[in-house]
This record gives sequence, C-alpha cells and structure tokens, in this order.
Amino acid sequence: MRKRLLCVLLAAALAASAGCSRYAAAKEFSLFAMDTLVDVTLYAGERGAVDREQAIMSGAVSSMEKALSVTHEDSDVFRINREAGRSGAAVSGETIEVLSSALELCELTGGALDITAYPAVKAWGFTTEEHRVPSPAELEALAAQIDYAAVELEGDTVTLPAGIEIDLGAVAKGYAGDWLARDARGNGITSALLNLGQSTIVAVGSKPDGSPWRIGVVDPARPENYFAVVELEDCAMGTSGGYQRYFEQDGEIYWHILDPDTAAPARSGLASVTVVSPSALTCDGLSTALFVMGLEEGAAFWRDHPELDFEAVFVTEEGEIFRTAGLEGRFSLAEGYTDREVTVLE
Repeated sequence: MRKRLLCVLLAAALAASAGCSRYAAAKEFSLFAMDTLVDVTLYAGERGAVDREQAIMSGAVSSMEKALSVTHEDSDVFRINREAGRSGAAVSGETIEVLSSALELCELTGGALDITAYPAVKAWGFTTEEHRVPSPAELEALAAQIDYAAVELEGDTVTLPAGIEIDLGAVAKGYAGDWLARDARGNGITSALLNLGQSTIVAVGSKPDGSPWRIGVVDPARPENYFAVVELEDCAMGTSGGYQRYFEQDGEIYWHILDPDTAAPARSGLASVTVVSPSALTCDGLSTALFVMGLEEGAAFWRDHPELDFEAVFVTEEGEIFRTAGLEGRFSLAEGYTDREVTVLE
C-alpha cells in the first residue's frame, strides 16, 4: 500500500512539473530514513548548488533519524524511553527542539495529539505488524498511561515517569521537511519539492516556470486515486487517514491513529484530514489531532487558532468533503470527482 500511495502522490506532482526540464539545473534523488522513502526534486541556477544540497540533505536526514527514531537503540528518543522512571536522559538540541514543538501542539490541541501514546501503539502491534486487539481492561490501563503533561524538559534533559514512553513519529517527518526546505533556501535552491513518505509534502518556492506545485489529495475510499488537487508555493501539506496503516480482524477495521482518551483507534467520523501550512511540522501534528477531534471540533479549532496559520480538508467516512475558506483558489476537485459537493467552512 505504501508504494501505491507514494505513486499516487507523485503522479500529481510530476505531471504538474512537466516542462521544467529546460531549467539550468535539476536533480531527483531518494533517501530512506525514519521508516519512509524521501523523494527530492531540486532546481537551482547552477549544477553545483543541487549537488551540494544532495550531500547536505543525505547527511542531515541520517542524523535526524539517529536522534529521533523510537526504535534505533542509539537514538535520543530510545534513550529517553529507556531512562523512564530514572534521572532522565541528556539529549541533543535538535531533539529538544522537536520535542518542545510537539509538546506545544499537544497542549494546544488539548491532548488530541499526544506523543506518549507509544505503549498503546505497541500494544496494537503497529510497530511490529503483529497486530492484535487489546482487551477493554488493557485499553483502560494503556489510556491511563497516556499523558504528555508528564514529560519534563529541563535544559537538555528529558525525564519521564515509569511506564510512559514517547514517540515523535507524528511530527518527525514534518520537522525534517522544514529543516530540509530551510537549508535548501539558504543554499541557493530556488525551487524544490520534497516528498516525505506517503503523507508529507514540502514545496520550496514555486515550480521553475513560476506556477505553483499541484499536489494530489488521496481519496481515502479509493487510495489508488486522488480526489482533489492543492496548489502549494513555499508551503507544506500533510495528510492523516485511516487508510494509511490498518488491519482487519473479525470484519472490523482498526487503524493506527489512536484516540489518547481510549488508547483505541480514533472513531471521529473522519476518513482523512489534510492540513496545509507554511510549517510541515504543523501539518503533520495537526492532521493527526484534527482526525482525532472530528469534523465539528476540528473546524472549531481552525477558527479558534488563526495564529497557527493553517488550512484543512476534511473527508468524512460517508465521503463528504469539507475545506476551510483559506484554500479558496488553491483547492480543486480532480478529474472524475468534479460532481462532488464541497462544503466551505467559514
């Protein structure tokens, strides 16, 4: 499924970038990190700039994975979890930066995003693909352990109570995308598209011809298709949906997006949420949080937090489409979906 979704997302971007080959320098390459494939297309005024940026990006992504991976035994996050209930773990400034941003989003969303849900994610088997359905009693115990407010930051030291573990997977790809885009701009890259796995896209500038990048939004009911296109310029887009990772047991579908209140898959009535923002980290974190909140609460959150500078597209389990007003002129239905009704949230 991951490869198929990646192809769908790339199809819109690559089709839209046709005709850009005349630009003086262009380079496409892929990196594998943070359990995902990172596809990069760079454009600049001279070949040396894109060659240098490829080397920088490769090293940076590898460094981020070593710091932020929840499974890498030498990573900061792994050590934080290993030291839970003890004196705490001293970590890099990079990890503190990501963790601080993640905890801020946890607080702003009232815990709809909670980076301490990792024990529940493991209990469902989403880390090993050995899936199982925990009992009600186990879920109750797991939910009681989910509490982002229990994470303590003091200088470069992170301390967790016993039984609590963190996972920065909901924001790590977004953080990486923001860092890579910022570095590219600072090193002479005038136009780039960064595709971080199946859910996060970052656009640096516009396409070389001055037009916006056009990115497909996956139809959660038919993930081989995209139902809409969003135009991006110096912006990011992140999507969370039940179709991305799930398993089926006894006729019931269980997806990887968990509700921190129940430690079980979030049943909010939504099939997917796409967030558009200048910050890829914001896109990643909020797409998860809004999925957990559901349409009504998610729309209210958008209205109440203009300082976060984001727009959103909600798709319900019934296939209804809602988008926020700020996407006017940047959102359009794809071929085959033009007869669908889109409700604009004001």
